[in-house]
Amino acid sequence: MTQQVTPSAPWASPIRGYLDHLTASRSPKPTITLRSYYLRRFAADIGIDPWGVTARDLVDYINNSTWGPSAVKSFRSTMREFYRWATLSDLTTTNPAERLPRVRVPVGSPRPAPESSLEDGLGVADPRTRMMIRLAALAGLRCREIALVQGDDVERDLLGWSLRVQGKGGRMRRVPISDDLAAEILGHAGYLFPGQVEGHLSAQYVSKLISRALPGATAHQLRHRYATRAYQHGGRDIRAVQELLGHASVATTQVYTAVDPDSLRQAALAAA
Repeated sequence: MTQQVTPSAPWASPIRGYLDHLTASRSPKPTITLRSYYLRRFAADIGIDPWGVTARDLVDYINNSTWGPSAVKSFRSTMREFYRWATLSDLTTTNPAERLPRVRVPVGSPRPAPESSLEDGLGVADPRTRMMIRLAALAGLRCREIALVQGDDVERDLLGWSLRVQGKGGRMRRVPISDDLAAEILGHAGYLFPGQVEGHLSAQYVSKLISRALPGATAHQLRHRYATRAYQHGGRDIRAVQELLGHASVATTQVYTAVDPDSLRQAALAAA
C-alpha cells in the first residue's frame, strides 16, 4: 500500500481538502496515509466524478476487489468519513457511503514467530536489520514505532532502562528494555533508521527488511511472540501486557497472547 496513485482532476481538490481537514484535526499520520491511499485508489479506478458516485458504485467496487475484511472495513470507513466531510463542507448533499453494510472482521488468533525463525534472522541480518528485529522481538514495537525510535528515547529510572514509544494516536508509553539494548540505542544520534519519510524509514520498509531476514515469519509475528512471552513469564498479567503493547483494549491483547500447551493440559486435567 505504498504505491503513489494519482487521482483524476475532479477528485484532486476534494481529496486535498479532506486530507487538510484530517491534518488540522490532528489525526494520526498512519490514518491520513491510509485514507489518502483508499481515496486515490478509488478515484483512479472508478472513472466517475466524486459527486456522481452512488451507493451501488461503492458496493460493486468492494465486490470486485480482492480485499479481505479488514481492508474492506478501512475502505468503508474512509468513504463514509470523506463524504460526511464533503456534505458538511457543502460540496455535495448526499453521502453514498452512509448505507454501506457493516463489515465483520473475524477475530484473529495468536501467531507468535517461532524461536528458530528469530534465531536464524538474527544470525543472517545486517546490523541495521538486526536492531529492527530486536526492537520487535524484545520490546514488542510495531514497525511504525521502530521507524520512529531515536537515540534520546531511552531513559533510566530507579528500576532500570525504558524506551519511550510513540504509539497509535500519538499515545506515548514506556517499555522496559535490557541494559544492552539500551546501550545500543543510546549510541545513536537522531533516528536509529534515517530515511526519506520526515527523516526516518517508512514502516513498510522496516516491515519488508525484517520479514526478508526471518525465514517463514513476519515482523508482526515478532510482536505476537513478545506478547505471548510477556504474558507467560510475567505472572500472566494481561493488563500489563496490554500496557506494554499500547493496546486500547485488552480484547486486542488477547488476540496476541498464545496459551501454551502445558497450561491447556493442566487446566483440562484439573477439570477432569
